[in-house]
Order: sequence, then structure tokens, then C-alpha cells
Amino acid sequence: MSAGARTWAEGDELPPLEIPVTRTLIVAGAIASRDYQDVHHDAELAKAKGSPDIFMNILTTNGLVGRYLTDHFGPDAVLRKVAIRLGAPNYPGDTMVLTGKVVSVAEGTAQVAVVGANGIGKHVTGTVTVGLPREGASR
Repeated sequence: MSAGARTWAEGDELPPLEIPVTRTLIVAGAIASRDYQDVHHDAELAKAKGSPDIFMNILTTNGLVGRYLTDHFGPDAVLRKVAIRLGAPNYPGDTMVLTGKVVSVAEGTAQVAVVGANGIGKHVTGTVTVGLPREGASR
């Protein structure tokens, strides 16, 4: 499909994206975002604080939500506003499945409701405003 030929409409569902939650992903995301809280890299200290294991930080989740949307809308899409809330933790060995639904489209933007669920519940929920690629934008 040529650039700019794709249109989006209210009710469109984005294809799901399965993300294996590995120990490496959790630790690398924490390091990359300079979040050195022990619960994101030290299993023994996380357990001492009441968690069964290390868990993903919100900055990693935010990045994965962004990736999910730009993978769908294309590299010329711009994330204008990301409003997410964490729920069930993402622990190593689980899989998070991101899903999305276009809530509205107006004036070159789309509002998308996003959910990321894992084996114990909804890890992330929220709404993202995406600036849509313009007609003829480069790919």
C-alpha cells in the first residue's frame, strides 16, 4: 500500500502484539531508562519487598506501547499524548499481549485505547493520541 493510502476509522482494531516478558527485557528496559530500583533487576531484593520476582517498570511499558502504535500506524506517525496506567505486574516468563482499538479520528489524529494483558490480568491500560502520517509522507 502506498504512503498515505491507508485510512483509519473509529472502531478499527489493531492486530495484537505478543511480547515475551523475559528477565533480560525487564532488566535492559530498567537500565535503558535509568531506573535502578532493585525491584527491576534483583530478584532476591524484590522478594524481600514482597514481590515474587523482578517486574517491568512503567518506562519500559511506555516504550512498548509506543512501539506497538508506531508499528501499526507507521514510522511517520507521532505519539502526541500517552496516558497509561499500570495494573498487574509483568513478571519474567509471562507474555504481554497488546491490543488496541481506534476510539476516534479527527483532524489528522487518532485516539487509540490500548490494553496490555498478561497471565494475571491487565498490565497496562490507557489512551494514546497519535498524529497520523500525512498524505505522501515518506516511508
